[in-house]
Amino acid sequence: MIQLSSLTKRYGERVLLDQVTWHVGDRDRVGLCGPNGAGKTTLLKLLAGIDEADGGEVVRPTALTVGYLPQDGLSYSGRSVFAEASDALKPLLDMKAEMHDLEHRLADPAVPAAEHDTLLDRYSGLQERFRMGDGYAIDLKVATILRGLGFSQSDFELEAGHLSGGWQMRLALAKLLLSAPGLLLLDEPTNHLDLEARNWLEDYLARYPHSVILVSHDRYFLDAVVDRIADLALRTITDYACNYSTYLVQRAERMDRLREAKKQQDDEIGRVQEFIDRFRYQATKAAQVQSRIKMLDKVVRIEVPPERKRIHFQFPAAVKSGRTVLDLQRVHKHYGDKQVIEGVSLQIERGDRVALVGPNGAGKSTLMRMIAGAEAPDRGVREEGHQLVMQYFAQDEATRLDPTLTVYETLADGSPHHMVPAIRNVLGGFLFSGDDVYKKAGVLSGGERTRLAVARMLLRPSNTLVLDEPTNHLDLDSKEVLLDALMDYGGTLIFVSHDRYFVERLATKVMEVGGGKAQVYPGDYTAFLWSKAQGGAPATPAARTAAVTPATRKGAPAPASPPAPAAGGVADYDQRKREAAEKKKRERAYEALAARITELEGRIAERETTVKRVEAEMAAPGFYDNHETLKPVLDQHQALMWDVGDLLGQWEMLQAEAEALRTALPAR
Repeated sequence: MIQLSSLTKRYGERVLLDQVTWHVGDRDRVGLCGPNGAGKTTLLKLLAGIDEADGGEVVRPTALTVGYLPQDGLSYSGRSVFAEASDALKPLLDMKAEMHDLEHRLADPAVPAAEHDTLLDRYSGLQERFRMGDGYAIDLKVATILRGLGFSQSDFELEAGHLSGGWQMRLALAKLLLSAPGLLLLDEPTNHLDLEARNWLEDYLARYPHSVILVSHDRYFLDAVVDRIADLALRTITDYACNYSTYLVQRAERMDRLREAKKQQDDEIGRVQEFIDRFRYQATKAAQVQSRIKMLDKVVRIEVPPERKRIHFQFPAAVKSGRTVLDLQRVHKHYGDKQVIEGVSLQIERGDRVALVGPNGAGKSTLMRMIAGAEAPDRGVREEGHQLVMQYFAQDEATRLDPTLTVYETLADGSPHHMVPAIRNVLGGFLFSGDDVYKKAGVLSGGERTRLAVARMLLRPSNTLVLDEPTNHLDLDSKEVLLDALMDYGGTLIFVSHDRYFVERLATKVMEVGGGKAQVYPGDYTAFLWSKAQGGAPATPAARTAAVTPATRKGAPAPASPPAPAAGGVADYDQRKREAAEKKKRERAYEALAARITELEGRIAERETTVKRVEAEMAAPGFYDNHETLKPVLDQHQALMWDVGDLLGQWEMLQAEAEALRTALPAR
C-alpha cells in the first residue's frame, strides 16, 4: 500500500525520524501515537506528499490517492455548503454535465450521421461510468455525510464563508470523506465535533473501505476505530497490533523490559569501563585494555524513552456546600427571535456529576452560563444553595488570562499559599517545563493558553465546578491528569465535553439539551444511550452508532441492559403501563416503516422494468436515425435513472431506521 524506506527527517539539529522503515497495508486502521513534538504531524505530511524527507523515500503505488485533513487552517467561501461539499465529487459532476450536453447534441437533427455515432459511443461510455460510480446518488451521498457531521438541512444552502472555523473544518472533513481516497490521513479529526458527530464518524471509519491513519487525543475514539497503533518515539516507529487501551498495557510491559535490558547493559559497560580505567597505564594489560575499548565502541547503546510522568493531584479543600447546590426554576433565554432555552427547571444536588450533551448549537453553553451565573435568564429564577463556592471554566477561558503574567505567575496568582509548592508539578502535567514557565501568557499559542487555564483551575478552592469543554486542545496525558483530579474531586461537577471516554468516566447523570429543553437521565453515558433507545428516541445514524460500544462493534457481546426497577406499588404499575404503551408505539412505527419499505420496493421494481423497456427501445436498429423521437426517449431514460437512484436512497434510509427499531423491540 504505502511504505517508508530508510526515511530520515530533521529540523536543524533535531532529528525526528532516523532511518525509519515502516509499512501500511490495504484497509489498515492505524492510530499514530507518541509524545508531543515527536513528529506525528510531520509524518502525516510526509505521507501526504506535502513535506519532503531529508533521506530515504516514501514508496506508494502510482494509482494511490491520498487525502489529508490538518488540525485546522482550511476555509471555504463563495459557494453554498452543499455545493462546496459536492465539489469533492467533481469527476462525477463533470460527467453529468457532459452527458447533458451530449443529450442536447444527439437530439439536434443538424448533427451529421458520422459525428452522431461518435457522440453516441461517447454518451454510452459516460453513462456506464457514471452508473458504476454511483453518480445517480450524488445528492444522497453528500446529504448523508453532511448530516452525519452535524449540518442540518437548513445549513445546506448557507454560504460557506459564513461558517465559523470549527464548522469550516467539518466541511473540509465532509469533502475528504466524499472523495474516498485510498489512504485517509486525519490529524485530530474530532477536535471540532460534538459527541453525536464523533459517534457517527466512528461508525463511518469502521466501515471505510480503504486505509486510515489518524492522530487523536480521544481515547474512546481510538479504541473504537483503530486495530493497530504506531508509537512514534526516539526517532523511530514501533508497531502494536491492537487498539489504544491494549497498547497502553503492552507499551508499559515493553518499557519495563527495555529498562531492565538497559540496566543490565549499563552494569556490564560499567564493569568494562572500570577495567579499562584501572589497567589503562599497565603495559602488561595493554592488549586487554585495547580489546575492551574496541568492544565498547561497537556496543549499540539501548535507548529508553523518558518516562511519562503521571502526577497525582488533589484540589485544594473548600467549605462543604448545602445539600441543594443550585436550583433553576422555569428559566428562559432567547437571542433576538431565537428561543434557546425555554422553561427549563433543574435542581443540582451536592455530589452530582452532570454531563450536558447535545449537538452544537443546542444551547449547552447558554445553559452553562446561566448555571454559573455568568448570564441572567430572561425569565425564571436561579437560586444558589448554602455556602456555594463555584468555579466556572468557560469555552473562551483561555482569552481571559492576563497576558502580562508569566506561566508560573498565572498559576500562583489567586492560589492558596499551601498550594504554591504544587505549581511546578501541575505545570509539568500540562506540558510546561523548563523555561516555559517564564513565558508570558500573551505569547502562548491557543492550545497552550487553554492548558494553562485548565491548570490554573486545579489550584483554586471550590465545592462546585462548572466546566464548558475543558478537554479542548489537551493531549491524552494532560487529559489523564485532569480526569484523575476530577475523579478524586469531592464537590459537585457540571460539565460539557465532547470526549466520550471523559464523559463515561465522570458522569453520574446525563442532561440532554436541545429544542429549548433539558432532560436529565440517571447513570453514565452508556445508560443514557440505553434509555434513549428504550424510550423510542428517533433512530438517527448518530444515535444508532452511539448505542454500540467499541467492544460490541468488534464482535464482543453487548453490555447487559440496565436492570428494571423492582415490581410493586402504584408507581411500578404506572411504569409498566408506560413501557407497554411505548412498546406498542414502537411496534406500530416498525409496521408502518415495513409497509413503506414494501411500497418503495414495488416502485423501484416498476421503474427498473420501465428502464429495461426503454433501453430495449434505444437498442433497436434505426432508433438513432429518427431525431424527432430520439430526445424524448433519452430524457425519459435519464429521468428514470435519477428516480431509481433517489428511491434506492430512500429505501436504504428506511431500512436503517427499521433495523434500529427492530433491535429496540424485545425478542418474540
